[in-house]
Amino acid sequence: MDPAYRRALWIVVVLNLGFGIVEAFGGFLADSQALKADALDFIGDGSITLIGILALAWSARTRARVALAQGLFLGALGLGVIGLAVWRSLNAVAPEASLMGGIAVAALIVNIAAALVLMRFREGDAHVSAIWLFSRNDAIANVGVIIAAALVAWTGQAWPDLLVAAVIALIFLHSAYLIVKRATEELRAQHAPAQGKAASK
Repeated sequence: MDPAYRRALWIVVVLNLGFGIVEAFGGFLADSQALKADALDFIGDGSITLIGILALAWSARTRARVALAQGLFLGALGLGVIGLAVWRSLNAVAPEASLMGGIAVAALIVNIAAALVLMRFREGDAHVSAIWLFSRNDAIANVGVIIAAALVAWTGQAWPDLLVAAVIALIFLHSAYLIVKRATEELRAQHAPAQGKAASK
């Protein structure tokens, strides 16, 4: 319920949703799967953080359930990006490297800003941890997209773009695992005292 945390979340929502739309448009212009994957991550993170603002007033059990749903969503997102990268690899066209790189640099700046806003709040329950992991993942993914743009410019081929899109998806899946594990542990811990009280009666 910290007002500073609530303000930080609103800043992250605006940054993620606003730039996510810009990056999605840029991804189609540059024909870059990595940019599209990252834009999807931006929009997903913004939406989930918006839910996070609402969750601040909810009970610990509800927050853990929301975190569990967030983890499952992130896992589904990762699987979807991998599937799209595999499908695109069958008819791959090298993206516009300069546009791809420029948008990726701008995205990295936005993500660093969001991560800095949230850094002081990164320790907390599964829900707080999930929001922090989303922002951190975005910054890591953007570095990968910048590297991919440089490789596309150097090789003139599409494989760096597809490879980074797949790596972004694997980052999604790893974070999804961590979030689901943490949320499940919290739900079990909250369920155990309730069982103990029921048994004592």
